[in-house]
Amino acid sequence: MGPGPMTQRDHLRRLLEASPIMRAQELRAAGVAAETISRALKHGEIERISRGLYQRPDAPVDTAQALVETAKRIPKGVIAMLSALAFHGLTDQMPRKVWVAIGPGDWHPVPSYPPTRIVRFSDKYLRQGIEHHEISGVSVPIYSIPKTLADLFRNSKLVDRSVAVEGLRAALEQRKTTPGKIAEAAMAGNAWKIMRPYLEALTFNG
Repeated sequence: MGPGPMTQRDHLRRLLEASPIMRAQELRAAGVAAETISRALKHGEIERISRGLYQRPDAPVDTAQALVETAKRIPKGVIAMLSALAFHGLTDQMPRKVWVAIGPGDWHPVPSYPPTRIVRFSDKYLRQGIEHHEISGVSVPIYSIPKTLADLFRNSKLVDRSVAVEGLRAALEQRKTTPGKIAEAAMAGNAWKIMRPYLEALTFNG
């Protein structure tokens, strides 16, 4: 005899094998009933990592898992500022919260896990320099290196200027981008006047 028909529990298991972290509404949209989710949770087949967000108990631990979970919780957000700088490997600081940029009128969930730091960007700045990186099977929007540097220099009241300067230095030393692309993003992001002397000094000395 061949295998029997696939049950909802089997379907749930396969969905979480393909995408280790999923929202309850995504599971329901894929045909998994709320009762099936509850039973799987009760029997330890899945675990809830925050409200409405589930993963397999044996899901591999990814250092960027917090970014994935945040992208799921705030689908209109973009990983920004210190979190973007850390993702690109341009700072030794490990942010205690995930920095997320959203629009002036965008909704964001109440604080839960992982902790988040919300920054609101105008539409002019919000949609600049977005890259999509696949992490644990999830496409996570993260600002590019030049865009991140521009944001850090423009928002020195939120992040110490020394962090922005060290990020700029690291980006140049590691050759992860070019001075031209950095300057272009700074001009578009209204940060050129602030960044220019630092960029000129670092490129001249380099």
